[in-house]
Amino acid sequence: MHRILRAALALAVGLSMALPAVVPAQTKKLVRIHTAGPADLGVDNTMMAHQFMTYVNANSDTVEVKIFPNSQLGQSREVIEAMRLGSGASGTTGGPAEYASFVKRLGVLGLPFMWKSYDHAIAVLDGPVGKELEAEMEKAGFKVLSWAVSWGYRNVVTAKKEVTKAADLKGLKIRTIPTKVFVAAVNAMGANATPMNFGEIYTSLQSGVLDGYEHTAATTVSFKLNEVACCIALTRHLMDPTVLVFSLAEWKKFTPQEQAVMMKGAQQAAKIVRDLAPQREAESLAEVKKLGMKVHEIDVTPLQKAAVTAQDELAKEFGAEALLATIRKQ
Repeated sequence: MHRILRAALALAVGLSMALPAVVPAQTKKLVRIHTAGPADLGVDNTMMAHQFMTYVNANSDTVEVKIFPNSQLGQSREVIEAMRLGSGASGTTGGPAEYASFVKRLGVLGLPFMWKSYDHAIAVLDGPVGKELEAEMEKAGFKVLSWAVSWGYRNVVTAKKEVTKAADLKGLKIRTIPTKVFVAAVNAMGANATPMNFGEIYTSLQSGVLDGYEHTAATTVSFKLNEVACCIALTRHLMDPTVLVFSLAEWKKFTPQEQAVMMKGAQQAAKIVRDLAPQREAESLAEVKKLGMKVHEIDVTPLQKAAVTAQDELAKEFGAEALLATIRKQ
């Protein structure tokens, strides 16, 4: 019996020596991208994240990008604060207004009635203004990978009241992003800005806490806000650019080669979003009409005139007078 056990043991040892060592598969570096948008490619922020993920995952053997839509990683403000400290999400897609609490001069990009067209915004973001703001973002702990534009200007959407002229906005409780620029933009139109997290809009419209909100038609469709809103007034008061931002601390963990792949992916993603903007805006406006919403063109001349004063005052407060002057000249 002992001879049999010894023989079996010897055989087992021999086999273990003969077998190759099991090498664990290489674990890729995980990039977690937050977006408040839904898992819907009809939304600019989600499309930008998706195109970035697609490119990087196809072109890197060491990096894997995963998207966390619908604010799965937390509300944008919380996520951005954590990113600044090098924790939580690796990066986000969203509007620059969300970063204005950390980089004051970034608020200049959200001034009301400032953008003449998509091309105007792109020229500014790709030019000296964009480069200057990118440098300031880096000082604050963020790395801007690419700029794009929203799929549509932001308009005022109401739950019950139809807005057919500028004066109809007076006194309406309109939800906006909880930043000074957006609050000032809504107040400048005569409405009462109501800062609130995006996820609270639907129920607040249902309960009457809000009279409306301001956003793009594409967002209205994607989040089914048409179910609790009746009408859109085409104020076109803001066109908040879209930006892909990384935590600087997280960015520094990657090799130059990995950074190059991600930068190229971000630039390609931005180009796709930029090119689709006019088409997607037209499609979304047509869609809200099909869903039964009333869409009103209104004379925004009095709103534009009032906005000049707001632009000047806010730019001065942000220390961004020179940036505003450059934007107006382009």
